[in-house]
Amino acid sequence: MLAVLSVEARKLNRSLAALLAIAAPTLIAVFTFFNILRGKTGQPWEMWMVGGISIWAFFMLPMSVTALTALVAHMEHGPKSWDHLRALPVARWKLYAAKAICVVIVVGLMSVAAPALTWLAVQAAVEIKPQVEPTGVLEVGRYAILLGQMFLAGLLLVAVQLWTALRYASFVPGLVLGIGGTFFSVVATASKQGAFLPWQMPVNVLMGEGWRLQAALGLGGGLGLVALALMVAHLTRREVL
Repeated sequence: MLAVLSVEARKLNRSLAALLAIAAPTLIAVFTFFNILRGKTGQPWEMWMVGGISIWAFFMLPMSVTALTALVAHMEHGPKSWDHLRALPVARWKLYAAKAICVVIVVGLMSVAAPALTWLAVQAAVEIKPQVEPTGVLEVGRYAILLGQMFLAGLLLVAVQLWTALRYASFVPGLVLGIGGTFFSVVATASKQGAFLPWQMPVNVLMGEGWRLQAALGLGGGLGLVALALMVAHLTRREVL
């Protein structure tokens, strides 16, 4: 399994995955940087850090997962290399499991990079305009817990998008699903039905304690792990269309 993971990591390193992993959280940092420079006085750390995390949960996370899973799947669909891979003396399930593990790891790294780059953006803005230095306490522990919960809640989203991207040779179904899911999760944020969309699970974490948080962690995290296992089992037995 380690050998298969190593190969997948090298494939990602030669692809645009690294650029995507850097670009998505950087866009949030750039937005925060210029937004801070517009101010005249310092605002609480809470405003900037939670604001950046919110942008990540609402939009950048689901769209990044959509793009990343399409990219990972296209590395095999594009050159039509599935027949070659599935003919190798390696258990088929390891091929799909390795891709799932790599995607989850990259999403986790992006989830850490988003607030880290936001913090750097705040520091850069303060260097240029000292009067906008944030006030209050930088609650690193709280933000880490929040991001950890979002990452767990996003596993179902990862499973759905990766399953679709690997199942179909065309990248269109995965992109349509991701764009549509993100759209409906944004417009239906306040509705009870929308809270059960995989694309909205990370957003539910921001809603605080209560049934939304429980649904995010239970369905997004628990069901997400089950869905990833089912994905591997299903794709191992089926041919790609």
